[in-house]
Amino acid sequence: MQDSRRSRRVRAAAALLAASALALTAGCESGGGSSAASPAASKKASPSPSPAWNRSPASIAAIGDSITRGFDACQVLADCPEVSWATGSDPAVDSLAVRLLGPAAPAHSWNYAKTGARMADLPAQMDRAAAQHPGLVTVMTGANDACRDDVAAMTPVASFRADFETSLRKLRAVSPTSQVYVSSVPDLKRLWSTGRGSPLGKQIWKLGICRSMLADADDLGAAATRRREAVYERVVAYNEVLREVCAGDRRCRYDGGAVFAYAFGGTQLSPWDWFHPSRDGQARLAEIAYGQVTAPS
Repeated sequence: MQDSRRSRRVRAAAALLAASALALTAGCESGGGSSAASPAASKKASPSPSPAWNRSPASIAAIGDSITRGFDACQVLADCPEVSWATGSDPAVDSLAVRLLGPAAPAHSWNYAKTGARMADLPAQMDRAAAQHPGLVTVMTGANDACRDDVAAMTPVASFRADFETSLRKLRAVSPTSQVYVSSVPDLKRLWSTGRGSPLGKQIWKLGICRSMLADADDLGAAATRRREAVYERVVAYNEVLREVCAGDRRCRYDGGAVFAYAFGGTQLSPWDWFHPSRDGQARLAEIAYGQVTAPS
Protein backbone atom coordinates (compact mmCIF):
# COMPACT_ATOMS: atom_id res chain seq x y z
CA MET A 1 0.00 0.00 0.00
CA GLN A 2 2.73 2.39 1.00
CA ASP A 3 4.79 1.24 -2.00
CA SER A 4 1.80 1.92 -4.21
CA ARG A 5 1.34 5.45 -2.78
CA ARG A 6 5.07 6.09 -3.10
CA SER A 7 4.98 4.93 -6.71
CA ARG A 8 2.09 7.26 -7.50
CA ARG A 9 3.95 10.23 -5.93
CA VAL A 10 7.07 9.47 -7.99
CA ARG A 11 5.03 9.27 -11.17
CA ALA A 12 3.25 12.56 -10.35
CA ALA A 13 6.56 14.33 -9.69
CA ALA A 14 8.00 13.05 -12.94
CA ALA A 15 4.95 14.24 -14.85
CA LEU A 16 5.23 17.70 -13.24
CA LEU A 17 8.90 17.98 -14.20
CA ALA A 18 8.11 16.93 -17.77
CA ALA A 19 5.31 19.47 -18.00
CA SER A 20 7.57 22.23 -16.67
CA ALA A 21 10.28 21.36 -19.16
CA LEU A 22 7.76 21.36 -22.02
CA ALA A 23 6.43 24.77 -20.96
CA LEU A 24 9.95 26.22 -20.79
CA THR A 25 10.80 24.91 -24.27
CA ALA A 26 7.55 26.22 -25.72
CA GLY A 27 8.22 29.61 -24.15
CA CYS A 28 11.65 29.88 -25.84
CA GLU A 29 10.30 28.83 -29.24
CA SER A 30 7.41 31.30 -29.08
CA GLY A 31 9.65 34.33 -28.56
CA GLY A 32 10.83 34.21 -24.97
CA GLY A 33 14.46 34.07 -26.13
CA SER A 34 14.44 33.72 -29.93
CA SER A 35 15.23 36.87 -31.97
CA ALA A 36 14.03 35.13 -35.13
CA ALA A 37 10.44 35.00 -33.90
CA SER A 38 10.40 38.27 -31.94
CA PRO A 39 8.16 40.86 -33.67
CA ALA A 40 10.44 43.69 -32.54
CA ALA A 41 13.56 41.90 -33.75
CA SER A 42 11.94 40.99 -37.08
CA LYS A 43 10.93 44.61 -37.63
CA LYS A 44 14.40 45.84 -36.78
CA ALA A 45 16.04 43.42 -39.19
CA SER A 46 13.86 44.42 -42.14
CA PRO A 47 15.51 46.85 -44.58
CA SER A 48 14.06 50.35 -44.81
CA PRO A 49 11.87 50.70 -47.90
CA SER A 50 13.10 53.15 -50.51
CA PRO A 51 11.02 56.32 -50.75
CA ALA A 52 8.64 56.48 -53.69
CA TRP A 53 10.16 58.38 -56.61
CA ASN A 54 8.22 61.57 -57.33
CA ARG A 55 7.72 61.66 -61.09
CA SER A 56 6.34 65.22 -60.94
CA PRO A 57 8.80 67.35 -58.95
CA ALA A 58 7.73 70.92 -58.32
CA SER A 59 11.12 72.55 -59.03
CA ILE A 60 14.42 71.78 -60.77
CA ALA A 61 18.02 72.90 -60.25
CA ALA A 62 20.56 71.99 -62.93
CA ILE A 63 24.30 71.64 -62.34
CA GLY A 64 27.11 70.54 -64.61
CA ASP A 65 29.13 71.81 -67.54
CA SER A 66 28.86 73.45 -70.98
CA ILE A 67 26.28 70.98 -72.28
CA THR A 68 23.77 72.11 -69.66
CA ARG A 69 24.62 75.74 -70.51
CA GLY A 70 23.78 75.19 -74.20
CA PHE A 71 27.31 76.16 -75.26
CA ASP A 72 27.76 76.60 -79.04
CA ALA A 73 24.12 75.72 -79.69
CA CYS A 74 23.02 79.21 -80.77
CA GLN A 75 26.24 80.98 -81.74
CA VAL A 76 29.93 80.27 -81.79
CA LEU A 77 31.83 80.14 -78.48
CA ALA A 78 28.90 81.33 -76.39
CA ASP A 79 26.50 79.91 -73.82
CA CYS A 80 22.83 79.70 -74.78
CA PRO A 81 20.98 78.62 -71.62
CA GLU A 82 17.60 79.15 -73.23
CA VAL A 83 18.17 75.93 -75.20
CA SER A 84 19.47 73.93 -72.23
CA TRP A 85 18.03 70.41 -72.12
CA ALA A 86 17.49 70.81 -68.38
CA THR A 87 16.02 74.28 -67.83
CA GLY A 88 15.76 76.01 -71.23
CA SER A 89 12.73 77.92 -72.46
CA ASP A 90 13.10 77.33 -76.21
CA PRO A 91 9.95 75.53 -77.49
CA ALA A 92 12.04 73.63 -80.03
CA VAL A 93 13.95 71.96 -77.20
CA ASP A 94 11.02 71.36 -74.83
CA SER A 95 13.37 71.12 -71.87
CA LEU A 96 12.93 68.86 -68.88
CA ALA A 97 11.78 71.82 -66.79
CA VAL A 98 9.13 72.82 -69.35
CA ARG A 99 7.91 69.23 -69.68
CA LEU A 100 7.62 68.75 -65.92
CA LEU A 101 6.66 72.21 -64.66
CA GLY A 102 4.82 73.77 -67.59
CA PRO A 103 4.19 77.54 -67.20
CA ALA A 104 5.78 77.45 -63.73
CA ALA A 105 9.18 76.49 -65.18
CA PRO A 106 10.78 79.99 -65.31
CA ALA A 107 10.05 80.69 -61.64
CA HIS A 108 10.88 77.22 -60.36
CA SER A 109 14.03 76.20 -62.20
CA TRP A 110 17.64 77.28 -61.84
CA ASN A 111 20.71 76.61 -63.99
CA TYR A 112 23.96 76.64 -62.00
CA ALA A 113 26.03 74.75 -64.58
CA LYS A 114 29.20 76.40 -65.89
CA THR A 115 31.04 76.00 -69.15
CA GLY A 116 34.37 74.30 -68.57
CA ALA A 117 33.33 72.80 -65.23
CA ARG A 118 34.72 69.46 -64.07
CA MET A 119 33.63 67.13 -61.31
CA ALA A 120 35.81 69.06 -58.85
CA ASP A 121 33.49 72.05 -59.42
CA LEU A 122 30.32 70.09 -58.66
CA PRO A 123 30.34 70.44 -54.84
CA ALA A 124 30.21 74.25 -55.07
CA GLN A 125 27.46 74.07 -57.68
CA MET A 126 25.56 71.65 -55.46
CA ASP A 127 25.75 74.13 -52.59
CA ARG A 128 23.88 76.66 -54.73
CA ALA A 129 21.36 74.09 -55.91
CA ALA A 130 20.70 72.73 -52.41
CA ALA A 131 19.95 76.23 -51.12
CA GLN A 132 16.85 76.25 -53.33
CA HIS A 133 15.58 72.96 -51.83
CA PRO A 134 14.58 71.78 -55.31
CA GLY A 135 12.36 68.82 -55.96
CA LEU A 136 14.93 67.57 -58.48
CA VAL A 137 18.61 68.24 -59.15
CA THR A 138 19.95 67.30 -62.58
CA VAL A 139 23.63 66.41 -62.89
CA MET A 140 25.57 66.22 -66.16
CA THR A 141 29.33 66.47 -65.85
CA GLY A 142 32.46 64.49 -66.59
CA ALA A 143 33.24 65.28 -70.22
CA ASN A 144 35.74 67.97 -69.23
CA ASP A 145 37.43 65.56 -66.83
CA ALA A 146 38.32 63.42 -69.86
CA CYS A 147 38.75 66.30 -72.31
CA ARG A 148 42.22 67.52 -71.35
CA ASP A 149 45.32 68.54 -73.25
CA ASP A 150 46.60 64.96 -72.95
CA VAL A 151 45.51 61.72 -71.33
CA ALA A 152 47.89 62.16 -68.40
CA ALA A 153 45.91 65.22 -67.31
CA MET A 154 42.55 63.44 -67.12
CA THR A 155 40.92 63.46 -63.70
CA PRO A 156 41.80 60.31 -61.73
CA VAL A 157 38.83 58.03 -61.19
CA ALA A 158 39.28 58.11 -57.40
CA SER A 159 39.15 61.93 -57.37
CA PHE A 160 36.10 61.88 -59.63
CA ARG A 161 34.36 59.55 -57.18
CA ALA A 162 35.31 61.55 -54.10
CA ASP A 163 33.99 64.82 -55.53
CA PHE A 164 30.72 63.24 -56.62
CA GLU A 165 30.24 61.67 -53.19
CA THR A 166 30.98 65.04 -51.57
CA SER A 167 28.38 66.70 -53.79
CA LEU A 168 25.65 64.29 -52.74
CA ARG A 169 26.57 64.66 -49.07
CA LYS A 170 26.30 68.42 -49.39
CA LEU A 171 22.85 68.11 -50.92
CA ARG A 172 21.64 65.70 -48.24
CA ALA A 173 22.88 67.96 -45.45
CA VAL A 174 20.75 70.87 -46.69
CA SER A 175 17.93 69.34 -48.70
CA PRO A 176 17.58 65.68 -47.74
CA THR A 177 14.44 64.99 -49.78
CA SER A 178 15.63 66.42 -53.10
CA GLN A 179 15.77 63.84 -55.87
CA VAL A 180 18.76 63.60 -58.20
CA TYR A 181 18.85 62.67 -61.88
CA VAL A 182 22.36 61.80 -63.08
CA SER A 183 23.19 61.75 -66.78
CA SER A 184 25.95 59.53 -68.06
CA VAL A 185 28.97 61.14 -69.73
CA PRO A 186 28.60 61.14 -73.53
CA ASP A 187 30.73 58.79 -75.63
CA LEU A 188 33.50 61.17 -76.71
CA LYS A 189 34.98 58.60 -79.06
CA ARG A 190 31.70 58.38 -80.98
CA LEU A 191 31.59 62.19 -81.16
CA TRP A 192 35.08 62.15 -82.67
CA SER A 193 34.05 59.49 -85.18
CA THR A 194 30.97 61.47 -86.23
CA GLY A 195 32.46 64.96 -86.20
CA ARG A 196 35.62 64.14 -88.15
CA GLY A 197 33.45 63.94 -91.25
CA SER A 198 33.18 67.73 -91.20
CA PRO A 199 36.18 69.66 -92.61
CA LEU A 200 34.98 72.77 -90.78
CA GLY A 201 34.60 70.86 -87.54
CA LYS A 202 38.15 69.54 -87.74
CA GLN A 203 39.50 73.03 -88.30
CA ILE A 204 37.71 74.25 -85.19
CA TRP A 205 38.99 71.27 -83.21
CA LYS A 206 42.49 72.52 -83.90
CA LEU A 207 41.72 75.49 -81.65
CA GLY A 208 42.02 73.11 -78.71
CA ILE A 209 38.63 71.48 -78.12
CA CYS A 210 39.05 68.22 -76.18
CA ARG A 211 42.60 67.61 -77.38
CA SER A 212 42.89 64.27 -75.58
CA MET A 213 40.29 62.90 -77.98
CA LEU A 214 40.11 65.28 -80.94
CA ALA A 215 43.73 66.26 -81.60
CA ASP A 216 45.01 65.11 -85.01
CA ALA A 217 41.53 63.93 -85.91
CA ASP A 218 42.61 62.09 -89.06
CA ASP A 219 45.54 60.31 -87.46
CA LEU A 220 44.63 56.61 -87.30
CA GLY A 221 48.07 55.42 -86.24
CA ALA A 222 48.74 53.19 -83.26
CA ALA A 223 49.65 55.99 -80.84
CA ALA A 224 46.58 58.09 -81.67
CA THR A 225 44.36 55.03 -81.45
CA ARG A 226 45.74 54.16 -78.01
CA ARG A 227 45.22 57.75 -76.88
CA ARG A 228 41.58 57.77 -77.92
CA GLU A 229 41.00 54.36 -76.40
CA ALA A 230 42.42 55.62 -73.10
CA VAL A 231 39.92 58.50 -73.14
CA TYR A 232 37.10 56.12 -73.99
CA GLU A 233 38.02 53.80 -71.12
CA ARG A 234 38.20 56.70 -68.69
CA VAL A 235 34.72 57.85 -69.67
CA VAL A 236 33.44 54.30 -69.13
CA ALA A 237 35.07 54.33 -65.68
CA TYR A 238 33.48 57.70 -64.86
CA ASN A 239 30.07 56.38 -65.80
CA GLU A 240 30.57 53.36 -63.57
CA VAL A 241 31.35 55.73 -60.68
CA LEU A 242 28.18 57.71 -61.39
CA ARG A 243 26.16 54.49 -61.40
CA GLU A 244 27.67 53.12 -58.19
CA VAL A 245 27.52 56.32 -56.15
CA CYS A 246 23.99 57.09 -57.31
CA ALA A 247 22.89 53.56 -56.39
CA GLY A 248 24.00 54.27 -52.82
CA ASP A 249 21.60 57.23 -52.54
CA ARG A 250 17.94 56.29 -52.09
CA ARG A 251 16.72 59.38 -53.97
CA CYS A 252 19.07 59.22 -56.94
CA ARG A 253 18.48 57.92 -60.47
CA TYR A 254 21.27 57.26 -62.98
CA ASP A 255 20.25 57.20 -66.64
CA GLY A 256 21.60 53.69 -67.10
CA GLY A 257 24.07 54.88 -69.72
CA ALA A 258 21.37 56.30 -72.00
CA VAL A 259 23.27 59.47 -72.94
CA PHE A 260 26.53 57.54 -73.39
CA ALA A 261 24.74 55.15 -75.74
CA TYR A 262 22.96 57.85 -77.76
CA ALA A 263 24.40 58.27 -81.26
CA PHE A 264 24.48 62.04 -81.85
CA GLY A 265 24.25 62.52 -85.61
CA GLY A 266 25.14 65.55 -87.68
CA THR A 267 21.94 67.44 -86.90
CA GLN A 268 22.40 66.85 -83.17
CA LEU A 269 25.87 68.43 -83.11
CA SER A 270 26.73 72.12 -83.10
CA PRO A 271 27.44 73.45 -86.61
CA TRP A 272 30.19 75.58 -85.04
CA ASP A 273 32.23 72.91 -83.31
CA TRP A 274 30.78 69.50 -84.24
CA PHE A 275 31.14 68.46 -80.62
CA HIS A 276 28.58 70.13 -78.35
CA PRO A 277 24.87 69.37 -78.83
CA SER A 278 22.94 71.60 -81.20
CA ARG A 279 19.35 72.67 -80.48
CA ASP A 280 18.25 69.34 -81.85
CA GLY A 281 20.82 67.55 -79.70
CA GLN A 282 19.60 69.43 -76.63
CA ALA A 283 16.05 68.34 -77.46
CA ARG A 284 17.19 64.71 -77.59
CA LEU A 285 18.85 65.08 -74.18
CA ALA A 286 15.62 66.57 -72.79
CA GLU A 287 13.67 63.65 -74.20
CA ILE A 288 16.03 61.12 -72.63
CA ALA A 289 15.92 62.88 -69.25
CA TYR A 290 12.13 63.14 -69.25
CA GLY A 291 11.80 59.46 -70.00
CA GLN A 292 14.15 58.58 -67.14
CA VAL A 293 12.63 60.93 -64.57
CA THR A 294 9.04 59.91 -65.28
CA ALA A 295 9.69 56.17 -65.54
CA PRO A 296 7.87 54.07 -62.91
CA SER A 297 9.95 53.01 -59.94
